[in-house]
Amino acid sequence: MSNDERHILGTNGEDIACKYLKSIGYYIICRNFRCKRGEIDIIAKDKNEMIFIEVKTRKNKLYGNPVDAVNWIKQERIYKVSKYYLYLNRLENCSVRYDVIEIYKKDKYYINHVKNIILL
Repeated sequence: MSNDERHILGTNGEDIACKYLKSIGYYIICRNFRCKRGEIDIIAKDKNEMIFIEVKTRKNKLYGNPVDAVNWIKQERIYKVSKYYLYLNRLENCSVRYDVIEIYKKDKYYINHVKNIILL
């Protein structure tokens, strides 16, 4: 798969994840928040909780489940970027959660929402 195909698949996965999150009542605050420490795919709010979401989209499971790609190095990076986002927006004292949304594409898209993935 080329880089362009990978990018399109990832963007489509994020679009699907946002539609899913809205359908269950989440408010999307930001997509693709970037800083020098890294990127967070989706920042959302559910009631009084800020949720930092990593989206992993796959065509198959040849390399394992998408959530498996969110190893401790990736988790640490997401955590640091989230702390920076909270600092920038003066939200250091709010409730925070870290999720992964797995998107599988076969004949249609399948969604698996894994909550509380980062337990640092």
